[in-house]
Order: sequence, then C-alpha cells, then structure tokens
Amino acid sequence: MFANLGVPLPLLAVVVAVVLAGFLARRVPVLRVAISLFTWLLLGGLLFILLQQRQQFDPYIQRAMQMLDLQDQSVVGNTVRIRMAPDGHFWARVTVNGVSRRMLVDSGATLTALSTETARAAGLHPAKPAFPVVLNTANGMIRADTARVDSLRIGTISASKVPVVVSPAFGETDVLGMNFLSRLKSWRVEGATLILEPHHPQPLTERS
Repeated sequence: MFANLGVPLPLLAVVVAVVLAGFLARRVPVLRVAISLFTWLLLGGLLFILLQQRQQFDPYIQRAMQMLDLQDQSVVGNTVRIRMAPDGHFWARVTVNGVSRRMLVDSGATLTALSTETARAAGLHPAKPAFPVVLNTANGMIRADTARVDSLRIGTISASKVPVVVSPAFGETDVLGMNFLSRLKSWRVEGATLILEPHHPQPLTERS
C-alpha cells in the first residue's frame, strides 16, 4: 500500500521508528537528546538528497551548491569534475541530443551504450548492423542495435556523431564508454574525483 503512495519502505520504517522513539523519549531525558540529534541529521540528509535531485532543474540551486562545494559534478576552468558516488562509480550528468540523462562512466566499456528509453527520448532510430554487434555483459552475451548521437554534452565537453549501441538488455542504465572518453584531451582520477578535459571546451549552457 505504501509503495503505491511513492514512499520508499526503508525511509518509511525510519520515520515510524523516530516517531515511536519520540514517545518513549518523553520519559528518558538522555534518549530525548539522542532522538533530537538523530532527527536533525535525518532531516539534513533528506534536504541534501532533495537538493541533489533538484539542482539539475534549478540554476539557482546549482549555483548555491557549487558555492558550497556540494555538487557531484562541476566545471572548474575548462575541466569537468565528477565526484565518486556512494556506490563507488562515477555518474555524469549528460545531455543526449538535448535530453538530460545520468550516465555511468565506464572505462572498461568499449562502446557507449543507451537504454531503449533513452534512445527513444533522444529521437534515435537504432538499426541492425550488417554484422551483428555482440556484447559481453554481466547478464551474458547480448546482441545490440547501433545508432549515432548527433550531440552529446557534459559541461564544457561537446561531442558529435557519437556511435552508440542500444539494447533492452541494458535496462535503465546508460553508459559512457571508451569511444567517448578517447575523444577527450585527457581523463584521470584524482582521489575520489574523475577529471575530464576536452580538446575544445565549449561555453556552458543551462543544461550543462
């Protein structure tokens, strides 16, 4: 029932636990202080998640988060810097033919791969190649169609006519592979930050 309301069950459980603990804390002063601190931390975490989700749509939030150094992706000079996500991967905010997407940066992937939904939203028309493209994925060997992205942008980085593979087997995941990274002047990882440097940096746009 709660899932139909759009409320994640783990978050709902935490909220219920906090409310119950609040009633108990009325009789135990030490517990009351602990619950108060935990509640503030929980609210702070929820606010941070909300800002992360909203920043891609609101330029004012983007600027505020950049000033506070809270962005997961930022532009410094001509370089694009992407912080490592909690899952240990680097996720880039990308526009594919003007469509905003969050894409996994994977230097182990030879090709850039798009889900069928992203390909459809970007106006691509994947075709079956003369010679089948067979990819080795975590789910085994799959066959993929091919297409070409007219415009792919990440901050100051702009690439055109990028070959991509498309398959329902990718689920909802979109991947930036080596055929994109190889177009850059350089790319490297420093600590927990991925740094992308373009050959010819482009002016930032509202969606960059």
